[in-house]
Amino acid sequence: MATGPLVVSTSITRDRRPPMADERTTALSFLRWHRATLLLKCSGLDVQQLTCRPVSTSALSLIGLVRHATESERFWFRVVMAGDEAPPLYSASGGDDQTFDVAGSDEGAIVRAFDAWRGEVQFSDRLVEAAPTLDITGNEPGEGPVSLRWVLAHLLEEYARHNGHADLIREQIDGAVGI
Repeated sequence: MATGPLVVSTSITRDRRPPMADERTTALSFLRWHRATLLLKCSGLDVQQLTCRPVSTSALSLIGLVRHATESERFWFRVVMAGDEAPPLYSASGGDDQTFDVAGSDEGAIVRAFDAWRGEVQFSDRLVEAAPTLDITGNEPGEGPVSLRWVLAHLLEEYARHNGHADLIREQIDGAVGI
């Protein structure tokens, strides 16, 4: 098991969110800010800390949140919006959510989780930047047609909610608040 900080640098910065911008720029800047926030919550931690589940009644851990964010990016942008057949990385195809199950994770599993997340984020950003408008639609199996605008709003909601969880987990791990 690693004894020092692992995968996420402690020199992460969040770019300023422009107060006067078009809709796409605003949505992307807020999404990028929330992504950087999740990385900040994971920064400077080792494997044991990233996999720590400080609430005994919950499977939530910081790396579990990263894995969940990976699945969210992958599903909404790659599967729904791009129409790719991309099976889940951590969940069973039957819908069994295993993103938070990090039992037995080692340094390699942590590195792979962050690499997968970064890859999905890059795909998502390219798709959004290349879209002619935010009105393009994809097909969500349970919802039907959804616009890229809706997907961006949903991802903002996902990251905001889970960054709140990450705040509490990080505080339980080492007392860090406000990062």
